[in-house]
Amino acid sequence: MAFGVYVHVPFCATRCGYCDFVTYALGEWGGATLEGYVEAALGEIGLARRVLGGGSQVNTVSHVDTVSQANPVFHVDTVFFGGGTPTMLRPEALVRLLDGIRDAWGLADDAEVTAEANPDSVTGETLARLAGAGFTRVSLGMQSAVGSVLATLDRTHGPENVTRAVEGARAAGLDVSLDLIYGTPGEGLSEWRETVAAALVLAPDHVSAYSLVIEPATRMGAALARGEIAPVDPDLQAEMYEAADEAFASAGYDWYEVSNWAREGHRCRHNLGYWTGGDWWGVGPGAHSHLGAGEGRPATRWWNVKHPLEYGERIASGASPEEGREALSGEQSRIEAVMLGVRLREGLDAAALPEAARDALPALAGDGLIDEAALGEGRLVLTRRGRLLADVVVRALT
Repeated sequence: MAFGVYVHVPFCATRCGYCDFVTYALGEWGGATLEGYVEAALGEIGLARRVLGGGSQVNTVSHVDTVSQANPVFHVDTVFFGGGTPTMLRPEALVRLLDGIRDAWGLADDAEVTAEANPDSVTGETLARLAGAGFTRVSLGMQSAVGSVLATLDRTHGPENVTRAVEGARAAGLDVSLDLIYGTPGEGLSEWRETVAAALVLAPDHVSAYSLVIEPATRMGAALARGEIAPVDPDLQAEMYEAADEAFASAGYDWYEVSNWAREGHRCRHNLGYWTGGDWWGVGPGAHSHLGAGEGRPATRWWNVKHPLEYGERIASGASPEEGREALSGEQSRIEAVMLGVRLREGLDAAALPEAARDALPALAGDGLIDEAALGEGRLVLTRRGRLLADVVVRALT
């Protein structure tokens, strides 16, 4: 059975002002070490192998109720190292972790293996080492091509680092994805167009563009509360999205998820596994996992403790790193399938929707939120306007 493995590396050199992820900057590790993290993550990979493969030690972990001991060994076709900054680890450590996954289950011949990286955290040598060990993609946190915007976001790299990182990835034979952020305080439409143009000059295989959300618990959130920065303008962000979508489409990138565009054959298969309700095991502090419904069990997700020190201590003692979990009801799974599926280019099968949701379709089409031609063929597919108002569509369908 195919599934993905996500490896969360929670360490960063510095914390960006907008970051609300499970990450720890230098000085926040509380006694945790990179070496200790690697050993703990390898320990969790071994635990996952025992649980999913029904080994003799499955009864020693709390995951025992999550999956059947009779499950066959799963088949890994995607691996994603995210963070944090995975390339805070030396290439040898990342290779050890990938080898641990390969030893536990084996990798498909065409496995997609991605590492996120800050543009100033990798060299051509680093990327060549990863490619030689089986990594196939690098996802670079470009965010912006404008120095003032990068400074507002507390990014440590400059535009020149992005160019060098892309050149190094290409020389190593890796696919390249660029992550962009739009709607940063002080960023205008012209600056955003400059970023989009600069990204396209680099000719990546894949682009992600996310609107900035300022969370209250971040440094940027505190600055907003003090009135030091202006709130994000949703109308400007909508203009920015439309400008990016037009530019990407003109350059040969098709949108396949609301915030993601790719050249033919270069969609991120790992993320598609999330969006289509696939199975994955999340390794590392704060990582989430999901297994769909199977014989005798409901669909289930669980998540690990967040701090790397506690995570490592649990693994070292033979305990599960799990902090919590939930079994999903059939209705929960249906709603989540709508919430995620509606964001995809293929959309949803209109006939599979409940009657009340089908009744809402003509009004959604009349408002220009879903494609009338696709609806005539039985598919619910968002228009560009609908992508901007995807939450409105989901509320109408659920």
